[in-house]
Formats: sequence, structure tokens, C-alpha cells
Amino acid sequence: MRRLIPVPDPPTPAAPATDREWTLDELADAYAYPGGRRPWLRANMVSTLDGAAQHDGRSQGISCAADMRVFGTLRGLADAVVVGAETVRLEGYRPARAREAFAARREAAGQGPAPAVAVVSASLDLDFSLPLFVSPLVPTLVITGSAAPSDRVRAARESGAEVLFAGDGSAVDPARAVAELATRGLGRLLTEGGPRLLGQFVAAGVLDELCLTLSPLLTAGDAQRIAGGPAVPVPERFALVSLLEEAGFLFTRYGKI
Repeated sequence: MRRLIPVPDPPTPAAPATDREWTLDELADAYAYPGGRRPWLRANMVSTLDGAAQHDGRSQGISCAADMRVFGTLRGLADAVVVGAETVRLEGYRPARAREAFAARREAAGQGPAPAVAVVSASLDLDFSLPLFVSPLVPTLVITGSAAPSDRVRAARESGAEVLFAGDGSAVDPARAVAELATRGLGRLLTEGGPRLLGQFVAAGVLDELCLTLSPLLTAGDAQRIAGGPAVPVPERFALVSLLEEAGFLFTRYGKI
């Protein structure tokens, strides 16, 4: 098992083994996207030991500092962060910011200074006056169906957001959403939920990878799991890619077999 933070330095005759924090470059190497031309969708979620994805309606209460370092690293590697409208409302989403630690890596990969945020919403019931829409470093994308209310489509565009249609009715087709982003050169995709959106990606069979933080907490209650919605007819098998640990938190990475 590899520890995330700290990491022991190799001992030498002059210095015994010591613990140190992983650099962001080391984390970025550990979580690098695979090569290839097709889009790759990974999810990043956190869950308690008893399966709760939230506490008091938000994920922050079951997270930790090391989890936030992984969160920042995954964002630093992504072309776009795909998120559901409910999560935008509950978590107070703001635009992704440029981070100097990832600037050279992003430039070498042909990426912009920060990932775009792509909000999935059928109703477009969103506050388009928020900074996420009116003052992002990279224009925010809104993904909806072709039958979305025209006045809300207009409001989204007037805020500065780009509207993508990925569905013939009011709902968004998850596979088409991934394809629409890929046509714009956004192939390294990261979804941060919420559970309903992740459930849709799972049901559509388009999720390639899950980065799941297992929090050493028990909350009971009736909080959502990391993925919601109808069950899939046949469970899809994923394989463990890596496992890191810090202070009882497990940072797992699973890939589709």
C-alpha cells in the first residue's frame, strides 16, 4: 500500500527515513489520464464507511485536506469538469481557477489555463448571474436537451455561457454529452457529481474511471450514495488501479475492465 501524505523518503546512512508530503507533480503523475484519442470520463467522489456521499447536504463534511489535494490535482489535469445542476446549487460552485503548479503541464498538453466547467441541466433552472457563468476564466458550458425552455437558453447565452444540446427531448443523453464535449477538444473529462448525474453516466456505460475517497466516518441517516437513479440490469465490473492512504482515508482509483 502506498501512502499519499506523507511519503517516506528512502533512508541513507546519513539520514534515517522521514515522512514528506507528495508534491503536486507526483500526484499529477499518479493520476495522469491515459493516452489515446478517445474521450476519457473519470469521476471523483467521497463516501463514508456506511455509504453516505454527503453530510448535512454537502460533501465537505466527510472530506479532508488530503482529499482536497487530490481534488485539486484531478481538476488540474482535466479539460472540463462536468457537474449536475443540483450540485451547482448545493455546493456553491465557482469557476475553476488557474493554478501555477499545473501551468507548464497544461501548456504542454495543449490545454487552457483552467478546466471549463460543464453544467448538465434539463430545465436550466440556474442562477445565471453567478460568477460561474458571468466571470469564469474559461467560458462555462451548459449541456441540455433540444427541448429546453427557449427563454432559459437565451438567459444562459446572455450570461456568457456556451449552450450545448445533447438530447432530442428535455433530458440530456450522457453518451451524447461526452461526445459533444469531445468534439470541442475536451476529452479529459472529470465529473464531480452529484449522485444523480453519476448514476446516469453509470447507467449509460460511459464512465471509464472512478476515483473514490473512502472516509473513515460513520454517519447513519439517509444521505445519498455516490450514484443514484435506477439500477443497471447487469453490474459493471471495475478493477483497482491504485490505492493510497492518509490518516485512515483511503484514496482508491478504479478503471473499467
